[in-house]
Amino acid sequence: MVTRPDPRKALAMPMSSPSYPPGPYRFVNREFMIITYRTDPDALAAVVPEPLEIVEPIVKYEFIRMPDSTGFGDYTESGQVIPVRFNGQVGGYVHSMYLNDDAPIAGGREIWGFPKKFAEPVLKVEKDTLIGTLDYSGLRVARGTMGYKHQSLDTGPILESMLGPNYLLKIMPHVDGTPRVCEIVEYRLEDVTVKGAWTGPARLHLEEHALAPVADLPVLEVLGATHIVSDLTLGLGKVVHDYLA
Repeated sequence: MVTRPDPRKALAMPMSSPSYPPGPYRFVNREFMIITYRTDPDALAAVVPEPLEIVEPIVKYEFIRMPDSTGFGDYTESGQVIPVRFNGQVGGYVHSMYLNDDAPIAGGREIWGFPKKFAEPVLKVEKDTLIGTLDYSGLRVARGTMGYKHQSLDTGPILESMLGPNYLLKIMPHVDGTPRVCEIVEYRLEDVTVKGAWTGPARLHLEEHALAPVADLPVLEVLGATHIVSDLTLGLGKVVHDYLA
């Protein structure tokens, strides 16, 4: 006798073959290039939802190489994180993410609410330069460059910053197109090991694009850059504000 499936026990869609396996999701040799820049405060106010508070007109543009991630495979990501304050605690609001792998796009959006879209980011070393690029629909929309390992950094403060809270706006529509889920999700990185951290001269250039509007947060001044290699686990989230409650 064939036992029919129980949808209540399914992990995700498609029920018979989900796009991603259950966690935890471990990342080995995850590599970041983070370029911090000053931007237009009015532009920030247009994209950061209340009750998150803008700390200062700062954006962290990230290029992230993930060669070994449990269930998600080998991929690269790029996007913008905005320092914010929530209930007196400083963290990072993930504003945009672009990556080249279907499994983490589906898992990231469905589980946590990561604002992921498919694109073609790259993070690589070319001779003496760490280079990050983001292409969307065949057009270059972001280019970051950094001197390769010019100066080592103390990994203690880097680890502390990586263990702080991060915030997402999770939106899922109902079948009639109205919001069924609309909430702020907090998540944290866990079991983090910082294998190395460096700084150096950096530049960032953003181009206008209708569907990848990273340039809507314009670069007014590059404030610094950090290159990090780490192992970590992406922790599951919790809802800290429900707009529909």
